[in-house]
Amino acid sequence: MKKILFVIGSLRKQSFNREVSELAKGLLQHKAEVTELNYSDVPMMNQDIEFPAPKAVADVRRAVGEADGVWIFSPEYNYSYPGHLKNLIDWLSRPVDPVDRTAPTVLVGKKFTLTGAGGKLATAGCRKQLTTLLTVLKADVMVEGQTGIALNLEAWTEGRMILTEEQKALLAQQASKFLEFLDK
Repeated sequence: MKKILFVIGSLRKQSFNREVSELAKGLLQHKAEVTELNYSDVPMMNQDIEFPAPKAVADVRRAVGEADGVWIFSPEYNYSYPGHLKNLIDWLSRPVDPVDRTAPTVLVGKKFTLTGAGGKLATAGCRKQLTTLLTVLKADVMVEGQTGIALNLEAWTEGRMILTEEQKALLAQQASKFLEFLDK
């Protein structure tokens, strides 16, 4: 069974992207082993503390390295991704060996897919920026089949996310496509 690591780009406990990840987890039940990455204690990227890597950094690198694929669920902040998600990616993009700085990082060749729940643009900017960033870092990003969800009015006014049948179907298609992508 494939191992898929979920990364939630929102720190908010009741985030809509966390809710979407729970739906995706249900879609992958009995098809993949799903875990969620806890990166709340990863420090800000700082070369002064890079070697040896802080324990929290070593832990997230190990989790990403052991996963067959990574599924990021992220809101959009000003047409891009949240700063704490970028910080995580910065740490993951750094060499793990202070002597051989040309060795591949845990991102090289790692398979990713992206989903985002947000405003009327359905996180298009965030997903575009993340796709570019991860591709530059030599990750293998599933470009076709990403899911962007434009949240309903009740999400903003009452804190209640209501997905349409079409949005649920797109998420189900993404889950299936990602499993196929992991086998390539």
